[in-house]
Amino acid sequence: MNKIFKNVLAILGGGFIGMVVNMGLIIAGSQLIPLADGVDPMNAKMWEIKYFLFPFLAHAIGTLAGAFVTAKFSASHHMMLAICIGIFFLLGGITMVFILPAPIWFISVDLLLAYIPMGWFGWKLSGKKL
Repeated sequence: MNKIFKNVLAILGGGFIGMVVNMGLIIAGSQLIPLADGVDPMNAKMWEIKYFLFPFLAHAIGTLAGAFVTAKFSASHHMMLAICIGIFFLLGGITMVFILPAPIWFISVDLLLAYIPMGWFGWKLSGKKL
């Protein structure tokens, strides 16, 4: 199989897997820690700290899973492509900052720890060289 074609498939597959993991954790979180009555789901500035656990896990583990799959199945440039998955999800995180008001501490932790570091860690877990 052509290396470029294989890399494109790895990126698409990693992006898809990452999104599935992300949504799965968001849904699981809403079931395990449901918002109390009267809490606005579209204004995270009013949430208790416990409501931030699953969104962060969804962002971090979704990115990690996507980066791992991409690095594991790409034909070359394993680290670069895994970091690209991190950047893709980071762009989604930045978009959410503008859509869903949240405390600065959560925005900072989320944007700094859940995306690029998890992209790099997904590559490391894949066992692939640069």
